[in-house]
Amino acid sequence: MDAKLTWKQGMAFTGVANTGVEIPMDTVLEHGGSGEGATPMELILMGVGGCTAMDVISILQKKRLEIHKFEIVLHADRAAEHPKVFTDITIEYVITGKGIDRESVERAIDLSENKYCSGIAMMRKAANIKTSYRIVEA
Repeated sequence: MDAKLTWKQGMAFTGVANTGVEIPMDTVLEHGGSGEGATPMELILMGVGGCTAMDVISILQKKRLEIHKFEIVLHADRAAEHPKVFTDITIEYVITGKGIDRESVERAIDLSENKYCSGIAMMRKAANIKTSYRIVEA
């Protein structure tokens, strides 16, 4: 994977991945940014969430389960002694559909987090990651 970051002004950068997609990156106002782009940590969390979301939904769709909606809710807590470091990350999978069984969901999450999603493997070296899921019958 290749990416290029280009400084715009102030604290703003634009990241361009090898796909050509531009991603605005900034920081919050209190740290000198305009707040118009995602912070680097938000991008990391969304990347990890996206990585595992794509795995899990792909695995569940291959089982031909009737999925109407799929979301991942991410939450990260900062370390008390080092407020720029995130130590605890929670990932909640919320799957809405018909006839979705717990065994299939647990297997898909396990495969994603322990075999396919390299983003989670990297984050586990720096943070405690906890996952949960909810199945909502539609």
